[in-house]
Amino acid sequence: MNVGVIAIMIVFQQEIRKFLLYIGTSGFLRKNWRYLFKNNINNSSTQVVLDIDALSQACINMSEEKTGALIVIGRKSDLKFFISTGEIIDSSLSNRMLENIFFKNSPLHDGAVIIQDNRIVAARCVLPVSEDVNFPAHYGMRHRAAVGITENTDAIAITVSEQTGAISLTIDGEINADLNREKLIYLLEKNLYSLT
Repeated sequence: MNVGVIAIMIVFQQEIRKFLLYIGTSGFLRKNWRYLFKNNINNSSTQVVLDIDALSQACINMSEEKTGALIVIGRKSDLKFFISTGEIIDSSLSNRMLENIFFKNSPLHDGAVIIQDNRIVAARCVLPVSEDVNFPAHYGMRHRAAVGITENTDAIAITVSEQTGAISLTIDGEINADLNREKLIYLLEKNLYSLT
């Protein structure tokens, strides 16, 4: 019995660590205790509209300059754990702010930016990477992280390749590659506003 408990702890070490970090975040129990025993959580708050124009313009500008970027747009899944791995920004969303964050000499350019409720919540966030053994070899770590976060949550991830400048949008672990501005806007509108 004791050996079994130790074996489970070793095998599920990462999951146990994530769970403990999540419940250990400040205010978690105070804010969420009433939800622990409810089956249905009614989220009737009004939907915040994402500034797709600013986001797409930032991606186009970074694409032209071949500035690597990884942007995660939160939907319904809780991204608190991933936000806690980065630097809290809590800024309004603008193309200049995104471009400044991913500027090559910026201390925040490594990692992902997380956007929720039309605000840049955090930068330099660490994301889970996909462990798919059939992952295409021509994609780098940004794309692997984009697939990883969208496999684990309902978030949308946008990637700008540092090597080619190509823009990709990843949702549900599937990469939509080589997007122009119109296609990026179309996919964002389709996937953000079709979610009820």
